[in-house]
Amino acid sequence: MTAATADRPWLGAYPQGVPADINVDQYPSLVHLMEESFGKFASRPAYSFMGKELTYAQVDSLSQAFAAYLQGLGLVKGDRVAIMMPNVPQYPVAVAGILRAGMVVVNVNPLYTARELEHQLKDSGAKAIVIIENFAHTLEHCIAHTPVKHVVLAAMGDLLGLLKGSIVNYVVRNVKKMVPAFNLPQAVRFNEAIARGTKGSFKRPELKADDVAVLQYTGGTTGVSKGAVLLHRNVIANALQSEAWNDPVMKQVPAGEQPTSVCALPLYHIFAFTVNMVLGLRTGGKVILIPNPRDLPAVLKELSKHTFHSFPAVNTLFNGLANHPDFNTVNWKNLKVSVGGGMAVQGAVAKLWLDKTGCPICEGYGLSETSPSASCNPVTTTTFTGTIGVPLPNTWMKCVDDDGKEVPQGQAGEIAIKGPQVMAGYWQRPDETAKVMLPDGYFKTGDIGIMDERGFFKIVDRKKDMVLVSGFNVYPNEVEDVVAQLPGVMECAVVGVPDEKSGEAVKLVIVKKDAALTEAQVRDFCKENLTGYKQPKIIEFRTELPKTPVGKILRRELRDKK
Repeated sequence: MTAATADRPWLGAYPQGVPADINVDQYPSLVHLMEESFGKFASRPAYSFMGKELTYAQVDSLSQAFAAYLQGLGLVKGDRVAIMMPNVPQYPVAVAGILRAGMVVVNVNPLYTARELEHQLKDSGAKAIVIIENFAHTLEHCIAHTPVKHVVLAAMGDLLGLLKGSIVNYVVRNVKKMVPAFNLPQAVRFNEAIARGTKGSFKRPELKADDVAVLQYTGGTTGVSKGAVLLHRNVIANALQSEAWNDPVMKQVPAGEQPTSVCALPLYHIFAFTVNMVLGLRTGGKVILIPNPRDLPAVLKELSKHTFHSFPAVNTLFNGLANHPDFNTVNWKNLKVSVGGGMAVQGAVAKLWLDKTGCPICEGYGLSETSPSASCNPVTTTTFTGTIGVPLPNTWMKCVDDDGKEVPQGQAGEIAIKGPQVMAGYWQRPDETAKVMLPDGYFKTGDIGIMDERGFFKIVDRKKDMVLVSGFNVYPNEVEDVVAQLPGVMECAVVGVPDEKSGEAVKLVIVKKDAALTEAQVRDFCKENLTGYKQPKIIEFRTELPKTPVGKILRRELRDKK
């Protein structure tokens, strides 16, 4: 073992050609990265949406016009601009425009309630918002209590051309009735803002790697939602780390074939923001925008029209697609990398996906605070490891005790991460930042993990999700992974509920794939595969599990609904 691998045992697991460290300082800012690609790949399609493609050159001119429009409003470098839209082409255009104007992107979940939206707009101090009309009624209910002075209103068909755009907007508004009535008299339509910006003048700001690029809100599950401050250098580093990690399989894409990724995860989520949008720009790739990943027939119909190579998703989406009757209408043969993140990938789902596509799910791990990718399984592997893989290039990870001291290898501790992708801190919350940052620069994740002798990390659970049954620790992920292997189970989730005898008891909630599945069968299977205290005391069948828009299961909601 070399000195380097003694220090970083995981380097031995790196695929051939992936360096231990890469140059993450290639660009002074995200704008430099974008503008390089706008020039280099001008004639290539950057985004595909509803059968319409937008080239790099078009994204260049539209985003510069949008930057000029924002500057024309009197907004200055460092001002925050919120985006509240699903995956439509206006999203990447707005992001590029905001950053080119020297401003800060505030990503907002479009399914937020007025209360949640008000908190985020106030906390970030956003002076402007780009919002799709479908959610304008939410903004109407809270805008008076926020610092927002400027509203840019997008519609689904804005960038689809006059005829197609008009038809799409008519259907969305009048047939599908997806735009509730709203009153925002100050709003300017997206295409009007572009037109004004085209006539206006754009002044290029001086941007540095340490300037703030994105406020990524997180931590709603642990109290009030906080903004992770992601600098230009953080997001650039993470896109370059992901590029280096994927390279062993992405270099197999035939020459002359444009690298193409499926963007089914929402762009307001940092996973899609970095690994679809920013990495797509860096590699001159095409990104297929999927506005509603929950509509599986529509997702499969769209994918059946494309050749694609990269598919980042969450376990629930892989599972839903692989079990869908239309799955084989899509050509999966060109798929080189499927990255699973956001939640644990289950062994049963990984096996099914590999059987059906021939492309393994490489489970990765990260957080909003790490831009997001921190670790991943090697993209060349075909075996499901049940781990979150090994730290990416330039990244260090360790497991620590409650005092922040590293625990011996093989012992459970809180996973801590150090690397160029780690945030600068929480927006205007030095107290919260101090709670998660160790003096040596490591960020404490709140996830309990174990590192094996090869440097692979396995999450045993979130600190707060652990169930304590008569003094024994039960990790929901373990029970869920077992139950997911039972034929007849579509999805499942485990939570702890109060119990007079044992303090807490294990509650298991199941969505059936096979209607004939009985509680007795589940109990027998659990008895066979789990030690006594890990077996569910309560079993409940439901038609669906509560989830975030990204598809992560909301355990706390299952806990609340006893």
